[in-house]
Amino acid sequence: MPLKESEAIVLRTYPFRESDLLVTLFTRTEGKIRGAARAAKKSRRRFGGALEPLTYVKLTWEDRERQELSRLDACEVLDSPLTSEVSYPRVVALGHVAELLDELLPDREASDAVFRLAVTVIKRLRGDDIWLPITYFQLWMARLMGYLPDLSECISCGRSLNGSRAFFHALADGLTCPDDKRLASSELSPESRMLAGQMLRVPLSAMQPANAVAKSLSDLRKLLLQTLERHIEKKLVTRAMLEKLSA
Repeated sequence: MPLKESEAIVLRTYPFRESDLLVTLFTRTEGKIRGAARAAKKSRRRFGGALEPLTYVKLTWEDRERQELSRLDACEVLDSPLTSEVSYPRVVALGHVAELLDELLPDREASDAVFRLAVTVIKRLRGDDIWLPITYFQLWMARLMGYLPDLSECISCGRSLNGSRAFFHALADGLTCPDDKRLASSELSPESRMLAGQMLRVPLSAMQPANAVAKSLSDLRKLLLQTLERHIEKKLVTRAMLEKLSA
């Protein structure tokens, strides 16, 4: 079969056989694919540092008939998170982006909107200012996957939540008013709802709140992560790491 070419983001790599690597990538044209990089552990000439997680690459690969794994032919680095200092908070944030993409995206289903979102957020994660891009990414991934609930009205009675307290529960979609809240619910502050609305209206580049302000959006991140985990039916590994950093 002919070689294919696309922009791609490296999500994960695993040892495969003696000297190969098994690589999961999110390509712009064909969505998430899995492929084998032959002899990648022995020779860095063909792949170099292009297979590091969250590296933005130009990928060349071949799909083989009746085989699940593609054959990775070459990767050209377009942008790498390793070009700037990699602190622990940044490692956790980048790992979270990779985990969400891997867990939420189906195989072989292209999404240009998700691809552009991922590239934008990864570029924004250059320093220790991780909270705004991470919250922005979680919010938009929930929306693009079709999981984001309406944040403006109560799911039980339909009452507008503007100017009212709002609550959410780990086992239910959406927000409720004080009269309809369930036991063990958490509150989503008016400030978080306002910032969520702003994130849905303007690009990430236009948002400049201080990191301390974005860090305080822990209630919004809790809502978003509970929503995403409920739909994928598993716990995210990086969630606990982010919660420790936030604390």
